[in-house]
Amino acid sequence: MKKYIPIGSDHAGFELKKSIINLLTNKGYELEDFGCYSEESIDYPDYGHPVAEKVSEKKCLGIVICGSGNGINMTVNKHQAIRSALCWNVEIAKLARQHNNANILALPARFLSEEEALKIVDIFFSTDFEGGRHQRRVDKIACC
Repeated sequence: MKKYIPIGSDHAGFELKKSIINLLTNKGYELEDFGCYSEESIDYPDYGHPVAEKVSEKKCLGIVICGSGNGINMTVNKHQAIRSALCWNVEIAKLARQHNNANILALPARFLSEEEALKIVDIFFSTDFEGGRHQRRVDKIACC
Protein backbone atom coordinates (compact mmCIF):
# COMPACT_ATOMS: atom_id res chain seq x y z
CA MET A 1 0.00 0.00 0.00
CA LYS A 2 1.33 3.45 -0.94
CA LYS A 3 1.85 6.05 1.75
CA TYR A 4 -0.73 8.81 1.43
CA ILE A 5 0.26 12.49 1.67
CA PRO A 6 -2.15 15.44 1.50
CA ILE A 7 -0.51 18.62 0.19
CA GLY A 8 -1.66 22.21 -0.24
CA SER A 9 -0.20 25.60 -1.03
CA ASP A 10 -1.04 29.18 -1.79
CA HIS A 11 -0.03 30.89 -5.04
CA ALA A 12 3.51 31.58 -3.78
CA GLY A 13 4.04 27.88 -3.14
CA PHE A 14 2.42 26.61 -6.34
CA GLU A 15 5.62 25.98 -8.34
CA LEU A 16 7.45 24.37 -5.42
CA LYS A 17 4.41 22.18 -4.73
CA LYS A 18 4.59 20.83 -8.29
CA SER A 19 8.25 19.84 -7.77
CA ILE A 20 7.46 18.16 -4.45
CA ILE A 21 4.56 16.23 -5.96
CA ASN A 22 6.87 15.02 -8.72
CA LEU A 23 9.56 13.94 -6.22
CA LEU A 24 7.18 12.07 -3.94
CA THR A 25 5.16 10.48 -6.73
CA ASN A 26 8.40 9.11 -8.20
CA LYS A 27 9.21 7.66 -4.76
CA GLY A 28 5.91 5.79 -4.76
CA TYR A 29 3.79 8.02 -2.52
CA GLU A 30 0.12 8.71 -3.23
CA LEU A 31 -0.53 12.46 -3.04
CA GLU A 32 -3.79 14.33 -2.78
CA ASP A 33 -3.41 17.92 -3.97
CA PHE A 34 -5.79 20.29 -2.19
CA GLY A 35 -4.68 23.24 -4.32
CA CYS A 36 -4.10 25.86 -5.23
CA TYR A 37 -3.71 25.17 -8.93
CA SER A 38 -2.11 28.35 -10.31
CA GLU A 39 -0.11 31.41 -9.35
CA GLU A 40 -3.27 33.51 -9.17
CA SER A 41 -3.50 35.19 -5.75
CA ILE A 42 -5.58 33.23 -3.23
CA ASP A 43 -5.98 32.91 0.55
CA TYR A 44 -3.74 30.24 2.14
CA PRO A 45 -6.27 29.15 4.83
CA ASP A 46 -8.54 27.83 2.07
CA TYR A 47 -5.84 25.28 1.20
CA GLY A 48 -4.28 24.68 4.62
CA HIS A 49 -7.46 23.69 6.47
CA PRO A 50 -8.32 20.76 4.15
CA VAL A 51 -4.77 19.38 4.52
CA ALA A 52 -4.99 19.60 8.32
CA GLU A 53 -8.39 17.91 8.32
CA LYS A 54 -7.09 15.07 6.16
CA VAL A 55 -3.96 14.58 8.32
CA SER A 56 -6.18 14.45 11.42
CA GLU A 57 -8.59 11.99 9.80
CA LYS A 58 -6.04 9.67 8.17
CA LYS A 59 -3.32 9.92 10.84
CA CYS A 60 -0.78 10.58 8.10
CA LEU A 61 1.88 13.19 7.36
CA GLY A 62 1.15 16.22 5.18
CA ILE A 63 2.76 19.24 3.53
CA VAL A 64 1.70 22.88 3.34
CA ILE A 65 3.50 25.70 1.52
CA CYS A 66 3.13 29.46 1.33
CA GLY A 67 5.48 32.37 0.69
CA SER A 68 6.95 32.67 4.19
CA GLY A 69 5.50 29.43 5.50
CA ASN A 70 4.16 31.31 8.51
CA GLY A 71 0.55 31.95 7.52
CA ILE A 72 -0.25 28.44 6.36
CA ASN A 73 1.65 26.98 9.33
CA MET A 74 -0.41 29.07 11.76
CA THR A 75 -3.57 27.98 9.96
CA VAL A 76 -2.97 24.24 10.21
CA ASN A 77 -1.78 24.48 13.81
CA LYS A 78 -5.26 25.71 14.80
CA HIS A 79 -6.39 22.09 14.41
CA GLN A 80 -6.11 20.16 17.68
CA ALA A 81 -4.38 17.03 16.35
CA ILE A 82 -1.84 18.92 14.24
CA ARG A 83 1.80 19.56 15.03
CA SER A 84 3.02 21.49 12.01
CA ALA A 85 6.65 22.52 11.83
CA LEU A 86 7.94 25.42 9.73
CA CYS A 87 11.19 24.03 8.34
CA TRP A 88 13.85 25.98 6.46
CA ASN A 89 16.68 23.46 6.58
CA VAL A 90 17.26 19.73 6.81
CA GLU A 91 18.30 19.71 10.47
CA ILE A 92 15.14 21.52 11.60
CA ALA A 93 13.00 19.08 9.58
CA LYS A 94 14.76 16.06 11.05
CA LEU A 95 14.38 17.34 14.63
CA ALA A 96 10.74 18.25 14.02
CA ARG A 97 10.05 14.57 13.30
CA GLN A 98 12.45 13.03 15.84
CA HIS A 99 11.62 15.21 18.84
CA ASN A 100 8.22 16.78 18.14
CA ASN A 101 6.47 14.09 16.09
CA ALA A 102 5.50 16.81 13.61
CA ASN A 103 2.77 15.59 11.29
CA ILE A 104 2.75 18.49 8.83
CA LEU A 105 5.76 20.00 7.12
CA ALA A 106 5.33 23.73 6.41
CA LEU A 107 7.69 25.23 3.85
CA PRO A 108 8.58 28.88 3.09
CA ALA A 109 8.60 28.83 -0.71
CA ARG A 110 10.10 32.30 -1.13
CA PHE A 111 13.05 31.51 1.14
CA LEU A 112 14.19 28.11 -0.13
CA SER A 113 15.82 26.89 -3.29
CA GLU A 114 14.00 24.00 -4.93
CA GLU A 115 17.01 21.79 -4.19
CA GLU A 116 16.97 22.60 -0.47
CA ALA A 117 13.19 22.20 -0.24
CA LEU A 118 13.36 18.74 -1.79
CA LYS A 119 16.08 17.70 0.67
CA ILE A 120 13.89 18.92 3.53
CA VAL A 121 10.92 16.93 2.21
CA ASP A 122 13.10 13.83 1.84
CA ILE A 123 14.37 13.97 5.43
CA PHE A 124 10.95 14.80 6.90
CA PHE A 125 9.38 11.70 5.33
CA SER A 126 12.30 9.40 6.11
CA THR A 127 12.68 10.32 9.79
CA ASP A 128 10.75 8.61 12.56
CA PHE A 129 9.65 9.98 15.92
CA GLU A 130 12.03 8.86 18.69
CA GLY A 131 9.36 8.66 21.40
CA GLY A 132 10.78 8.20 24.90
CA ARG A 133 11.31 11.47 26.75
CA HIS A 134 10.01 13.32 23.69
CA GLN A 135 6.58 11.65 23.98
CA ARG A 136 6.07 13.18 27.40
CA ARG A 137 6.74 16.62 25.93
CA VAL A 138 4.52 16.09 22.90
CA ASP A 139 1.71 14.97 25.23
CA LYS A 140 1.92 18.37 26.97
CA ILE A 141 1.42 20.38 23.76
CA ALA A 142 -2.38 20.09 23.54
CA CYS A 143 -4.31 22.43 25.75
CA CYS A 144 -7.71 23.93 26.22
